Amino acid sequence: MAVPVVDPSLKSLTDADPAEAESTRRPRRRPARADLLALGAYVLLGVFLCLNYWGDINGRVSSHLPTDHSWFEWLFAHGAYSVRHLENPLFTARQNAPDGVNMIANTSLLGVTLPLAPLTMLLGPQVMYALYLGGALAATAGTGYWMLSRHLVRSRAAAFVGGAFLGFAPGIIHHANGQPNFVSNFLLPLIVVRVLRLGEPGRWRRNGLVLGALVTYQIFINEEMLLLTALACLVVVLAYAVQRPAATRAAAGTFLAGLGVAGGLALALAAYPIWFQFNGPQSYRGLQGGVFHNWGEDLMAFVTFARDTWAGDPAVEKTIGLTEQNTWFGWPLVLLTVIALVLLVRRSLPARIAAVLIVVFTVASIGPWVRFDGVETGVRGPWSYVPDDLPLVEMMMPTRLTLVVGAAVGVLLALAWDAAHRQGRPVVDQPRVPAQRTGDAAPAVADEPAATDETAPVAARRRWLRPVGYAAVALAVLPLFPRPLPAQQIDPPPHFITAGGWRPYVPAGRTLVPVPIPSNVHGLPTLRWSALTGQEFAIPGGYFIGPNEVGEGVFGAPNRPTSTLIYSTMDKDAVPALTDENRRQAVEDLRFWRASVVVLGAQPDEAVLRELVTGLIGPPQRVDDVWVWDVRALVG
Repeated sequence: MAVPVVDPSLKSLTDADPAEAESTRRPRRRPARADLLALGAYVLLGVFLCLNYWGDINGRVSSHLPTDHSWFEWLFAHGAYSVRHLENPLFTARQNAPDGVNMIANTSLLGVTLPLAPLTMLLGPQVMYALYLGGALAATAGTGYWMLSRHLVRSRAAAFVGGAFLGFAPGIIHHANGQPNFVSNFLLPLIVVRVLRLGEPGRWRRNGLVLGALVTYQIFINEEMLLLTALACLVVVLAYAVQRPAATRAAAGTFLAGLGVAGGLALALAAYPIWFQFNGPQSYRGLQGGVFHNWGEDLMAFVTFARDTWAGDPAVEKTIGLTEQNTWFGWPLVLLTVIALVLLVRRSLPARIAAVLIVVFTVASIGPWVRFDGVETGVRGPWSYVPDDLPLVEMMMPTRLTLVVGAAVGVLLALAWDAAHRQGRPVVDQPRVPAQRTGDAAPAVADEPAATDETAPVAARRRWLRPVGYAAVALAVLPLFPRPLPAQQIDPPPHFITAGGWRPYVPAGRTLVPVPIPSNVHGLPTLRWSALTGQEFAIPGGYFIGPNEVGEGVFGAPNRPTSTLIYSTMDKDAVPALTDENRRQAVEDLRFWRASVVVLGAQPDEAVLRELVTGLIGPPQRVDDVWVWDVRALVG
């Protein structure tokens, strides 16, 4: 009987002998206990990874990406501010005053920060950041486990191993250092399953509506991961169609109808936010210079242990770590992947599809030039033929395509463990019984057949393969067990800020100018002033992507003469000779920013910055624990 195209990930599509199917007629309690144990383990691992933050939740940020960490704290505060003040969350004027920031054109995580706004108001953005980060990792592993256990493998242990890798793979842990949007992948397994069920007879409308709702929600979490998932699904469907042409033709109409419903619903729900992203205030087209296109994956990265794993060496990234560590699987896992593919592709359709994903996305991740062990070889890569301004693709980094490779490897690990689990089980040929759907339960298959005299000796001879398979998978993944995410201490905001001493100086419609002015390089502590006070005052500058004078995306606000002078003073640790023109520009910049007060708190560059600002606009006052320049009379 032909198998429908709709579900190439389901158990019914494994090419194993149907007689090897394990009975699903088991007590409900056993799977429920296994599921709870798996989820509990994922939650504990998520807490473990964030231990360094919990040690001083208010005073620590990521050691690797401290500015990104502060940006996402600011995003949680933005979600709470938008809900509390009933403002449009797609745009904010609380950063980059007076121009503001197009939030949907940035990694704003609105699908998370808005529903969690009440908790952010109660606990604060620092607590919510650490709480959500560990929860997102665990939730992604959990939905991966659900997908594998319900639709691909029979062994709950196999699903646990695969789900753990989907949620805690080296590439995901790398992004957990300050970029929770890239670990918020809990909807992606659900999206994949729903795509692959679109051709299910009689359910195309329901499947399409559910898929459209999931896609819409993912748009407000991470559009780039949604794009990668869409590309992966396209490859999966094409790979299946090549191998099962008759089943593909039979289900094509239903599949396309469901896809049309999903696309129509997603377009209806997300039309305005997408329009706002590309046409709203502070929108942009691509990044200046197509900088991301050069970020291809180094071929040595695949066999290198990641920095944040127990087997990793931080020194290695100084040689080949010029890009993100999106693979860094280590040589044992690469070796196991090759062996598993050799052993499984002949009899397992999911393994063949995983092989296609690994090959296609590995090649696509190389970038414009092939890199090997930190050296650019001069050999052209696939991205050398991709225009920098191609819509949607213009913002992608080639190296991030390997996140699909990591997901395929996670599925392959589950398949390998499941294959080992079935070794030594005596079987006879027996017809598969019709599937009976009961909610999310696994598709019903034939009862496990009884052993016979002919199969028992064969099973006994193969029984040794089971522990060998388990050991191979364990030895490949245990070196990748993650360490707690490294954190560094950061100065707390001044008491003047947290106690509200700034309020008499900042009337409605005016801004507080922190020194240094926040940017993607400088001003990390001052960006947190805004986040940790609930964004009750607006600030100039910031950490975001916005348009330059020709509409291309650049990091941070275009520098004003005064902000440039502040940054150069910090870099040189010396105050330059000031001119009347510098002073005139300072007043003009303060007017542009609609400033009412300039504030300098304790920091390593405090002395030179106080001398600089004093030379530009006059002497300050010491108020509480900061230096204050009340500029309302100066700027009018």
